[in-house]
Amino acid sequence: MATTDRQNATLALAHALSAAERGLPVIPLSPTKLPALRSPHRGEAEPVLCRGECGLPGHGVHDATTDPAGVRALFAAAPWATGYGIACGRPPHHLIGIDLDTKSSTDSVAALQDLALRHLFTIPETVTVLTPSGGRHLWLTGPPDVVVPNSASRLAPGIDVRGAGGYLVGPGSVSAHGAYRLAPGTAELSPAPCPRALLRLVTPPVRPHHTQAAASRPPQGQGLVQFVLAAHEGQRNTRLFWAACRAYENGFGDELADALTEAAVHAGLTEREARATIASADRLTSGRRH
Repeated sequence: MATTDRQNATLALAHALSAAERGLPVIPLSPTKLPALRSPHRGEAEPVLCRGECGLPGHGVHDATTDPAGVRALFAAAPWATGYGIACGRPPHHLIGIDLDTKSSTDSVAALQDLALRHLFTIPETVTVLTPSGGRHLWLTGPPDVVVPNSASRLAPGIDVRGAGGYLVGPGSVSAHGAYRLAPGTAELSPAPCPRALLRLVTPPVRPHHTQAAASRPPQGQGLVQFVLAAHEGQRNTRLFWAACRAYENGFGDELADALTEAAVHAGLTEREARATIASADRLTSGRRH
């Protein structure tokens, strides 16, 4: 390992331990910003629904811990890690990340300000992390009884939300594209409570018929939903398509469509993307069902 990489790894561990001391659950990240530890279940027949119950590391955000010994053990198992991720939606902070991206042609900062004007909330002063690409992550806290799903550009183009099952790259991390650092003037701040109006926007309303669908869902349907919920970045569409195909092949695709959509939104897809993928599965399997 090169000297620079060793230095980045040492700094990443130090920053991760500091975050854990403040009650923020952390995991080691590779320079690609993905979890540094590979799944212990690779090569096993899917679906694998383990979220760490096996006791081995390598379950992504489900490995996140605030225990110093646990943090050191994770980084010792991944000496190539140059950054750390902070799990969102976990106690005590129930962190919500507002990711203002610069890859979109839309000005995401202006888009958030426009949302604030239209929905009558003030963007609070809070911990802000500057990304190598010129974007920024705003850290907010949510109430413990509200589950905020991950989403990409659902609020507005260029605005992603990191919630339950997601993570934010912590300040002090170094990726292949550069370093993440705290914005000037925010280092001494604590994550601010998410404004109520914004919380309503990032939490899709529960549809009444979802409860009915869940009640009538076949037992095997729950496994498919969990399979989609466990999807990591890069797997979401593939897992959703596979689960929807199995549901339609077994005769309960329509009944499970809403639950699969909701699971996919929690995993990070937009509702539009999820429903398009499920519709594709319906079309593909229709010939096999008749």
